Amino acid sequence: MLFAMVLLPLMDVVAKHLTASVSSGQIVWGRMFFQSLLLLPFAWPLRRQLSVQQWHLFALRGVLIVAATVLFFTALSKMPVADALAIFFVEPLLLTLLSAVFLGETIGIRRITAVLIGLIGALIIIQPSAQAFGVYAILPLGTALCFAFYLVITSKLAQNNSPVLIQLYTGIAGLITVSIALLVGNSLDLGFLQISIPTTHEWGFLMLVGAIACLGHLLVVYAFSFSDASVLAPFQYFEIVGAVVFGWYFFADIPAASTWIGVAIIIGSGIYIYLREQQINASAST
Repeated sequence: MLFAMVLLPLMDVVAKHLTASVSSGQIVWGRMFFQSLLLLPFAWPLRRQLSVQQWHLFALRGVLIVAATVLFFTALSKMPVADALAIFFVEPLLLTLLSAVFLGETIGIRRITAVLIGLIGALIIIQPSAQAFGVYAILPLGTALCFAFYLVITSKLAQNNSPVLIQLYTGIAGLITVSIALLVGNSLDLGFLQISIPTTHEWGFLMLVGAIACLGHLLVVYAFSFSDASVLAPFQYFEIVGAVVFGWYFFADIPAASTWIGVAIIIGSGIYIYLREQQINASAST
């Protein structure tokens, strides 16, 4: 999970570079296409292991990751990587709540309070960001909600499906979803769903986005096959390290003081939830 969280911000950096000339929707299409293409040789020998009864979960997972990625890449076209990711960090807190509702994981009043405090941290980040970037500052919140549901489904599927198959069929479902969205969006002249013919340079970066997404999310699925969602959620905060470093190196972006304050509150809430989980597990085992 830690390795995935360090790797995935690099995908955001490449996507932000591409948004100058390629629409967010088309970048997501490239991600899904190349992710599926790279996984196909590894997944084909495992195809008989697919749980047909769960096809709707694969489809929904594909739709959710497309929605999350389009929202986030659209935000990146106007915002620094670290700022967008800082707002997105409310997602592990949302995942904690959703794990209780949909996965039956037990959470108490103290962890619910920690989630609410984390949401306050997100609002601290959003307020100045909204002044600087407008409605784009809200988009990472939509990404967080979609991705939290995406991870809940990941946790369900990881119990009895190969991680390679999960990623392949999710990629195919996502590819179909974003292809339809591009056709509709292009006909309606929606900027974030415009279709263009990529240059050789752009094709190379689209392939890189797909390769990073393929490896990063494969690692996430493997992580969820070994541990509970509420335990893994706080490890996502490690992603801010890569986001700040890459954002500074490639775009000279330095987060504002309010962003750091909000991040500290959110991460503090997440760490408390993690420590509380460990305490409960230790008590249950004695």
